[in-house]
Amino acid sequence: MQVSVENVSKLERKLTVRLPADQLDSQVQRRLGDLSRSVRLNGFRPGKVPAKVIEQRFGAQVRNEALSELIRSTLVEAMEGQNLRPAMPPSVATTGAASNGEIEYTATFEVMPEIGKIDVSGLDIVRVTADVTDADVDTMIETLRQQRRTFTVVERAAAAGDMVLFEYSAQAGDYRFPAEGNDRVGTIIGSGALFEELESSLIGLKAGDEKALNVTFPAEFRNEQLAGKQAEVAVKIVRVQVQELPALDEAFFAAFGIAEGGVDKFRADVKANLERELGGTLLGRLKTEVVEKLVAAHADIELPKGMIDAEAESLVRQAEAQARQQGQTANVTAAAFADVARRRVAAGLLLSEVARQNDLRLDARRVAETLNTIASTYEEPEQVVELYNRDPQLMSALRSRVIEDQVTEWIADHAKATEQKLGFNEVMRPTAA
Repeated sequence: MQVSVENVSKLERKLTVRLPADQLDSQVQRRLGDLSRSVRLNGFRPGKVPAKVIEQRFGAQVRNEALSELIRSTLVEAMEGQNLRPAMPPSVATTGAASNGEIEYTATFEVMPEIGKIDVSGLDIVRVTADVTDADVDTMIETLRQQRRTFTVVERAAAAGDMVLFEYSAQAGDYRFPAEGNDRVGTIIGSGALFEELESSLIGLKAGDEKALNVTFPAEFRNEQLAGKQAEVAVKIVRVQVQELPALDEAFFAAFGIAEGGVDKFRADVKANLERELGGTLLGRLKTEVVEKLVAAHADIELPKGMIDAEAESLVRQAEAQARQQGQTANVTAAAFADVARRRVAAGLLLSEVARQNDLRLDARRVAETLNTIASTYEEPEQVVELYNRDPQLMSALRSRVIEDQVTEWIADHAKATEQKLGFNEVMRPTAA
């Protein structure tokens, strides 16, 4: 086998491979011989089909299959012999015809960039930390109770925390909403579902009461004709309901799969779930921080165009799928995702190179733990684990995620990391402050 390499560009290579023609011929003859012993053709006994008939009927197909197999096997050997690391599957071209006793094919592809030694010690990384406190557990328990609250109609006047169903109309200058009659809405007083000025005006009113108001609608109000304007509002109370929260009793705990252990077991489970969510969020923030700093520190690396194009096309497909789920059409092109795709490709290459240079290996135990964590969020975790174990694509994505997490943490441990202590809500709901 003769191999030559041409540098088409900084990353693109053209590999030319020449093979002895008899290497292909011998494989073709072997395959035809195997076929003659197994093929069944009308008019011939099994194993007695003449070689000439076999070649006429199957020769072209067998030759193409043998040529493809020969190219696959020799191409890997040729690239390894030239120390070439392809970034994407090569584009192979050949006539398949012998010339001067040789068969020639060319493979064109981009190679992985030479990044050089990556020193992460100079990266300034902010590592956010947080804990789940008893107060966080109390807040979540109250949220769970709120999600299972019931409402009972009462005859008394509305107070803060009550659900009020009412009809209203608003007149702002020449504009009236609705054009005729009244609109019916409901709100829990103090929830902020409507704006505070309107909600608070409902306090003290009971079913059947009517009231005229002068209110200023907030600038971000959903009706643009009323947003930011003062209006005369007429309201009529239809119904007042008081909310009732479920007691923290065995029935409540059983709804969450807790048959025994009472409130202590319930609190422990709530805390464990919060800690799992917090851990995932903290790791996600750390990965974002590490990747941004790592990519910024190597902004000048040459990236394979094929990888960027493939990533952009993948983002387009994701956007289209998401739009279909929402009953919409995504009018996007790969060009719209070019910058995002470039950052993703750069991040993937740099993280992989850090792992390679520092001999970081996938932790199989961590893969299992991550899978169990994912499965624990479903009602039947065993089926989720089985699904992953049966699906090579899912497991491959899981392993990629885990090794990226490992590399992220390794970089943070070896960089100039500064710890920033935040509260649970600051981490989980950063815009709530």
